Amino acid sequence: MPDPTSGGHRDDAAERLAPSGDPLLAARFSVPTPPDTFVRRPRLVERLTLGRQVPVTLVNGPAGAGKTLLVADWIATEGSPSRPAWLTVETEDNAPGVFWTYVLEAMRRLGLGPPDAVGSPARSGEVDHSLLARLAAHLSELTEPVVLVLDEFDRVAGSTEIADELEFVLRHVGDGLRLILISRTEPLLPLHRYRAAGQVTDIRGAELAFRPEETAELLSRHGMQLSERGVRALTERTGGWAAGLRLCILAAQQAEDPDLFLKNFEAGQSTLADFLLAEVLDTQPAETQDLMLRSSILEQIHPDLANALTGRADADPILAGLQRANAFVGPVGHSWYRLHPLFAEILRVHLRVRCPGLEPELHRRAARWLSEAGMFAEALPHAADGGDWERTSHQFVEELAIGQLLTGLDAERLDRLFSQMPPATPGPAADLVRTARHLTRHDVDRGLDHLRRAEDNLHNDGPPSPALRLSCAELRVLAARMTGAADLAEAAAQDVEAARRAVPAERLEAHPELRALMLTDLGSAQLWAGRFDAARSTLSAAVHLHDGPHTALPRHECLSRLALIDFLRGWPDRAERHAREALAEAERGGLPPSTRTGVVQLVLAAVALDRDELAAAHAGLDQAAASTAAAHDPIVLAGLPLLRSRLLLARGNPEAALHVLDELEEPHAVAEPSPWVCDRTALAMAGAHLAAGRPEVAMEILEKDPAAGPESVVAAARARLAVGCVEEALDLLGTLAGGPEDGPAVTTRVLLARAQAAHALGNGSAAERLTARALSTARPARLRRPFVEAGPWLRHLVHRRPELTRGHDWLPPALVGHTRVPHAHGTGPGLLTEPLSRREHEVLERLAQTMSTEDIAANLHLSVNTVKTHLKNIYRKLAATRRSEAVRHARELHLL
Repeated sequence: MPDPTSGGHRDDAAERLAPSGDPLLAARFSVPTPPDTFVRRPRLVERLTLGRQVPVTLVNGPAGAGKTLLVADWIATEGSPSRPAWLTVETEDNAPGVFWTYVLEAMRRLGLGPPDAVGSPARSGEVDHSLLARLAAHLSELTEPVVLVLDEFDRVAGSTEIADELEFVLRHVGDGLRLILISRTEPLLPLHRYRAAGQVTDIRGAELAFRPEETAELLSRHGMQLSERGVRALTERTGGWAAGLRLCILAAQQAEDPDLFLKNFEAGQSTLADFLLAEVLDTQPAETQDLMLRSSILEQIHPDLANALTGRADADPILAGLQRANAFVGPVGHSWYRLHPLFAEILRVHLRVRCPGLEPELHRRAARWLSEAGMFAEALPHAADGGDWERTSHQFVEELAIGQLLTGLDAERLDRLFSQMPPATPGPAADLVRTARHLTRHDVDRGLDHLRRAEDNLHNDGPPSPALRLSCAELRVLAARMTGAADLAEAAAQDVEAARRAVPAERLEAHPELRALMLTDLGSAQLWAGRFDAARSTLSAAVHLHDGPHTALPRHECLSRLALIDFLRGWPDRAERHAREALAEAERGGLPPSTRTGVVQLVLAAVALDRDELAAAHAGLDQAAASTAAAHDPIVLAGLPLLRSRLLLARGNPEAALHVLDELEEPHAVAEPSPWVCDRTALAMAGAHLAAGRPEVAMEILEKDPAAGPESVVAAARARLAVGCVEEALDLLGTLAGGPEDGPAVTTRVLLARAQAAHALGNGSAAERLTARALSTARPARLRRPFVEAGPWLRHLVHRRPELTRGHDWLPPALVGHTRVPHAHGTGPGLLTEPLSRREHEVLERLAQTMSTEDIAANLHLSVNTVKTHLKNIYRKLAATRRSEAVRHARELHLL
């Protein structure tokens, strides 16, 4: 067997000639050597190794995708058992005789190549069929297949003769040949038949693209490191294109701040541009170059859209040809294509150089075509880039898209787009767009200025269109909500309904966010004004509207406000349920935290406080304060100090509770005061003064509000009881008729106040009866706080008649007199001689929320080891051995 590396073998090869008489070029048989910076990617190496089992492996991708080095590295590390033969194809190989001469020589260089009996082509332009038959017969007799790599095969990919001859050999060699084609284009071989039979391994451009972790390794091999974000950005900008990555990295090596350099890297003025323009653009005919340059302004290219940009009718075959040639044009489905993002960036720069001033006109053409095709969202950026802002804003409003500036997946993109609109752009539509942008930023004054100007100019060009009227009325509802003006909101909502009747139903159905936003804004204004029944009806209607991404935020807001109404009406269980639904809606809709309302956390914290779960209330309060809404939503702005004051009072600090309420005296953006906020503020102040031993001050505060709700009446009665005015307290309580709208939290407090009055009059049986009713009312919702706040009289009553609390183990230990835990043998609840500490109870509450030990530590600002110690104590006291068992026992004992 000849040694392939021996000098004798090289001398034999040197004697062989091409049919033309030219010597065979030895360099074409050399396997390229990957550089030291080459990144081996096991996922692709594995695909090549699997390719040994099938006749054909196609490595198909654009220029610079790393095809050749991938296969060369595989040969160096994995391919030797299959004796690969390498041939770099040249354009002169389009002559079949030349091509097969080189193929035969590549095989002979293995040392087990075809014998002399197979022969060689005699003429450049053809190959004798019997030679191919002899070659196939020889290969079919081998015990181990020959692996033949044809690099740059796209140089002969257009030759049907070579494709037919290759297919003949493949069809007749059995397992004697494994063909690896490295090509920018799809070969003319009938690969569909091989694919249908599972006899092809495909490695295409998308698989050749670098992933972020591979980009990071490539950077490392070049002695560079980027932040994780920088690596992702570089990978996305280059599309994972190997040559693009390498050229970017080489350029960044000279920069002081590689992250900043690559972020601001001007691809159009770089060696990248030189590479792509020379390798791809300049190799195309003039018509193809023109189409590529003009289409570079598009994110996606349709042949008809490309024709609109070029003024010709040849885009369909040109785009299909570019795709087949892997010329950085890929299909995205349904006759649409996409240019490689980096190539498109470079082409746009080249377009401005080659055709200065043409780009705005191309954008205007694209906008017209896309609008006529019903693709308004895609048309908008082109209309804007075309500089026709008056027409763009008018079309935006006429398409009923104003709501998409306020909510939905496109809100941020549209906001960025219209941020470029010049301030002098005329027309009511432009002012409505400005109104929407300012109101979403909570700049109410500037928003109202633009809204008034839009309304003043609405009739300048004759009667306004229904879309203009509808958009204007929608924004008036939003502005009324933000100024707390329920009457104005309701009037504007009527204008919305009138305008809707003039708009075709199918257009309204395409924009469900408009009605959802209007109902959300109207319901919020009604809620602020204390019109709870109207607000509930309005918000509930919004919740039951179209379920989709554009209405996810309104539904989330409406559910949170329904939860607040439930809480204010004294229905904590309903409030909690609506709050949980609001959270679920936010998760399901993928709403980013920055857009979510803090009302949900406020309601959950308030419910936890009514249950005397102070740690959970504190955590919810912190979450509400950290929400974006805390800076601008009047409900959250008012709710935070109210709840913080109640929490401080529950922890025995009435003076601090009063100090916190000073925040409610500070002016904010809302013009109209809220009656229920005023009521709750007075109630909180009176409660703090009463707890501090100043019932007279509490009475004065509550007497200032004659329209107070039932809870304020209860507070006023308790203040009178504190100064011994029992009859006056009874008279006040007698004014409370009660009703189906009053929930258990209200009813419980009314019953306890009446029980206190009966106790003060010495009517023990009435006090016991009313207390028993209060316990039964509070039990389903576990309302502990009213009993804690009731005062010493209740503890004296329970001490005298302990049977009152029988069956009410959910009550606070201080009132019941003991805490219960499971028996050590797990047979049921038993008495606990050592109660949980306050900190242990806080840890237990977070345990029930399935928080990890680390999360509990972070939430409570403790060390992990301290939390672990608390957990051990909790398990011991609850006779549990694991988390789920401890939580179950705690729930059985109403500790949670």
